[in-house]
Amino acid sequence: MNSPEKKWFVMRDLKRRNSNSLAVHTLAQAGLEVFTPMTQMLMTIGGRRQKRDVPVIQDLLFVHETKETLDTFVSACATLQYRYQRGKTKDDPMTVRDDDMTRFINAVAQSDSPLYYQPGEITDAMRGRTVRIVGGKLDGYEGRLLAVKGMRKRRLIVELPGLISAAVEVSPDYLHLLP
Repeated sequence: MNSPEKKWFVMRDLKRRNSNSLAVHTLAQAGLEVFTPMTQMLMTIGGRRQKRDVPVIQDLLFVHETKETLDTFVSACATLQYRYQRGKTKDDPMTVRDDDMTRFINAVAQSDSPLYYQPGEITDAMRGRTVRIVGGKLDGYEGRLLAVKGMRKRRLIVELPGLISAAVEVSPDYLHLLP
């Protein structure tokens, strides 16, 4: 696992959402490529209600860096940890393939209001038709539509298996149904 190549590591930040210095901000200021799905939340800070960007899943963040570089940040910050899979050794933290992560980040960035789901929240009944996007911002994406009763907008499910899923809005003009 001690290879010098950059990988998308799955990390945990044990600080609370309302903390002034989240690990995602600290790592970004240090010049690392960091991603965590964010949403706006109305919070009371110092007696005033403010809109603030907070992580969708409180302790989930992704860092694109080498393990050696990340080890220095993990040892310096007590609330930053690697995530591990059950049955794996401590030398083998969770990673996400570069293609999957790039696809997920691109899809979320193209949508104004993505809906996020934790693992297990999307049931088989919520998975609709299989489609391919032809044209538009998400050209070439394949996946299943989100099928929720009463939802008027078409949303494509983009997921990082076992970690998080996002439903991003797509235009019906670009949908091509697959068998």
